This record gives sequence, structure tokens and C-alpha cells, in this order.
Amino acid sequence: MLRSFLPIALGISLVWATSCQSSSNVDRLLINARIYTVDSLFSVCEAIAIRDGKIIATGTTAELQSKYKADTVEDMQGRTIVPGFNDAHAHFVQYGLGLREANLVGTQSWEEVLNKLAGFFANRKTGWVIGRGWDQNDWTNKEFPNKKELDALYPDRPALLVRIDGHAAIANQHALDLAKIVPGDTITGGKFVVESDQLTGLLIDNAVDRVARFIPAPTETEYETALLQAQANCLAVGLTSITDCGLSHTHIEKLKGLQSNEKLQLRLNVMLSDDPDNYRYAEKNGKLITDRLRVQSFKVYGDGALGSRGACLLQPYHDKPDQSGFLLSHPAHFDSVARWAFEHEWQLCTHAIGDSGNRVILNTYGKYLPKRNDLRWRIEHAQVVNPYDRVLFRQFKVIPSVQPTHATSDMYWAEKRLGPERIQHAYAYQPLLEQNGWMPLGTDFPVEDISPMKTFYSATVRKDAMGWPEKGFLPEYALSREQALRGMTLWAAKGSFEEKSKGSLEKGKWADFIVLNQDLMQVPESSILSTTILSTYIQGRPVYRRK
Repeated sequence: MLRSFLPIALGISLVWATSCQSSSNVDRLLINARIYTVDSLFSVCEAIAIRDGKIIATGTTAELQSKYKADTVEDMQGRTIVPGFNDAHAHFVQYGLGLREANLVGTQSWEEVLNKLAGFFANRKTGWVIGRGWDQNDWTNKEFPNKKELDALYPDRPALLVRIDGHAAIANQHALDLAKIVPGDTITGGKFVVESDQLTGLLIDNAVDRVARFIPAPTETEYETALLQAQANCLAVGLTSITDCGLSHTHIEKLKGLQSNEKLQLRLNVMLSDDPDNYRYAEKNGKLITDRLRVQSFKVYGDGALGSRGACLLQPYHDKPDQSGFLLSHPAHFDSVARWAFEHEWQLCTHAIGDSGNRVILNTYGKYLPKRNDLRWRIEHAQVVNPYDRVLFRQFKVIPSVQPTHATSDMYWAEKRLGPERIQHAYAYQPLLEQNGWMPLGTDFPVEDISPMKTFYSATVRKDAMGWPEKGFLPEYALSREQALRGMTLWAAKGSFEEKSKGSLEKGKWADFIVLNQDLMQVPESSILSTTILSTYIQGRPVYRRK
């Protein structure tokens, strides 16, 4: 079992320094390590000196021991150290609150989904029935389910089961009635699916929100408990920084409170969601920039997801010729948001998956972005980009923010969706990286697994855990190990304008780093996923030790 804040059990010795040749005092000195600094030269060193939470020096063990007197010396005995992982695209708060819901990830059928619900809610007799993580693409019957069985099981309780990508859900009749949804209702950027003049319960994209808004908010105690458990899980996988993509401003004060009392130690970059109240909040309060919390950007949804056929494509879906997906807002809305962000000097980050969705957003950005800008407007996901549009990332200096595990999760069915020609310019991470020379990487958890190690593996190997496919999925688009580590550390920090304070282990930066059980940069590809986080440090202090 993994636990935070426990004494180290690695065989790494702690030695209290009693004699050094230098009068320079530091709080902590780590020696005899293999440290990937991720600086401009991708330098490797042996030792780090830390004072007041920041790196004072790096170098050889002999150099730093002769120069510094440390309160604590840690002999790392050859262990590998890398900068703390920075998830450039995740949903931290949603993940934490989701720990209170039924986990439907990995279910192999609609029947298994219903069985998991029954078990999870066996002792929860009242309130909403909520679950997340099902994916019909993993089932033998790959059609979307119907609410009939859900109605029979929970006739007197509202139920909402969200698909793995968050872009589709099944609601029972009780939940639909609460939302006053009836056959024939329409919504911009979404769909209430009807068959034989009856609601099936299937909700696509914006339609999900019509039901989800009726779910009661958690209490303050529930909120804190959920986020602290989420933090413990993040620290255990080596995450020290996270970008939370799309929160209401109401979360900001809660996060500030948890950080001010040192309960929440993770560094968070929060994107505000695309909502009028949030724009008013931003105009009134301006940007928030502290050592642990940054609010300086907006997250906008351009289109849906491939898995639910909501991603907006230039040509119809290969397996559904009558569908092309759709934009989640009118293009005029994207234009108005871009104008606001440019005029108020906020970073704009837009979810775009389909080739049409990416083209619309790139051209909208280009209308406002000046040449040689450093505004770092981002496109989140950039999964299917027409080759003719790739150059627009370079032309407008738009940053693709990608999540490599999407490629290895989707590879089993992506070609069926896109066809043999269009799949060739999907999940094209190497060509996208080449546009600007850097690219932040994330997980998109809880859509994907929380583990950054899976991000690294998917980015570099592009296979599943069983080694399939033999040559990798579109292997020509794989990243090198150095590129992947940069994307998970320094480039992720650059994606939130924080590259001068974190992301690499250099003098003057925060001492946020992790200790690994093996050299991630050297082990065979088949061993990457067995890499274990032995300890996690934030500001030079251990916040997680593997028991």
C-alpha cells in the first residue's frame, strides 16, 4: 500500500552533516544520485543543494559536499531523480469529486456497468446514482446503451452515468424529468437522442450539462476530503504540478483556502471555464499568480470527442457516413472569446479534436494573434489535424497541448472512425512538436489513467501494456524519451508561463522532484511501466514516501 508522509523505506540513508569545509548553510543536500536536470543541455549531475525550498546548486557529490553545510544529507545510493511531473492537462477537482462515484472504467458490457452500480450503491439508498468511465467501444456490442434497465433498477432515484471522455452520458427517466427534457428538445452543441419518438437516455456533449446541473454540490467537508485524497493519489505517481482544465471561479477560493493552511501542497494552474460569470470574475479580479496557484487562462470547448462521434470532422465519420460531429458553440462565440482574451491579455486554451474543429479554432486564433507573439494560446488535444493546417500552429505560435495516452486508448477503433487515409494524420505528436519546438504533455485524467508513467510510455513507445501493436501505433509520430520528459516537466511549466520557476532542476528554481526505482531514460521499453515513484518532494521537502 502506498502512503504519503511516511518514513523512507528505500535503503537511502539520512546522514546529519557535522563537518564541511564551507560556511554556506543549506537545508538539504542530496548526493550520489543520477539527476536528469532537464536544463537546456539535458545535463546529468550527482548532487543538489536546497535552501528555502529552492535549488542553490547542482554538481558532483564532491563539489557540493565541500561547499555546503547541510542540516540534512540524503545519500541516494545511485537512485534516479527527475523534476516533478507536471500534468499539463487534467481535471484535478473533477477527479477528486469523482472518487465518491461508481468507477465504471474497464467495464466490458452494459450488464457489467449495471452490476457495478448495484454493488457500489448497495448501502447508499438515497440520492443520485452517479458513475463514470464506461466506454461502449470496449464492449462486444459497441452500440450506445439504452436507459430501460436503468429505469427499472432506479425508478425513484435520478441516475447519470458519464462516458469515459465526459462527452456523453446515459440518464434515467427520473433524471430527465428533473431536467424537464422531453422528446424533440434540441440544444446547441449537443443532442438528446431519440428512437421511436422516445428518449433513449443518451446525452451527447452539451446535453449532458442539462442533467448534471441538478446534481447537488458537495459539502465543504466532502470537498476537502475528496481533494486531499486526490492529492495523495497524485503525489504517489510523482505529480507535483497540475493544470486543471476548466473550473468555475467558485472553486478558486476553496483551493486558496486549502493551500493557505498547507493542506493542499500541489501547484495548480487553473483554467476558468467558458461561462459569463467567470469572465465577469476575471474582469473584476484580474489574474491570480502565486507560487502554488495560478489563474490566468480560459478553457473553451470547440467540439466533442471521437469516441462519442462528437468531434467535428471535415468529412463524415467512416463508420457513420451520416454524421460529421459538431462544434459545441457557434463560430461567432469562439470569435468573441478570442477577442476578449486578446484584449484582456489572458491565455486562451481550446479543446479541439476533429480536423474541422482544429481548423476553425486555429483560424479564429489567427485573426487576433500578432506575428512573433508569446501569448501561448493553446489547442488542447489536437488529435486530428489536417496536414495543411499544421503550419498554422507555427504561423500563429499556437501551442498544441496533447495527451499521449489518448492515442493508445483510441488505437483499437480510431481507424474505424476516421478511415485509412485520415488516421494517417491523427495523433501526430512529432510533427506538432516540430511546429514551435516544444509541446506540453498531460494525461487528461480522469478521462485517462492518472499515471504520468503511462503518458511517457505512450508518447515514446505507442503500444499498450501487452506490447501491441508490435511496431507501435503510427510509430513515426512517437516522441523521443528526452522530448517526452521535457513535455512532462519543463514544457508543461512553459505552457503555464512558469518555466523560470519550475520544470527543471536548476539554480533558483523550486526543488520539486521525484526519486525513481530505475533510470527511466535507459531501461528497455518493456520496463518503462514498471518504473516506481519512491519519493516525491515539493520545495525540497518529502511529501510522499513509498512504504
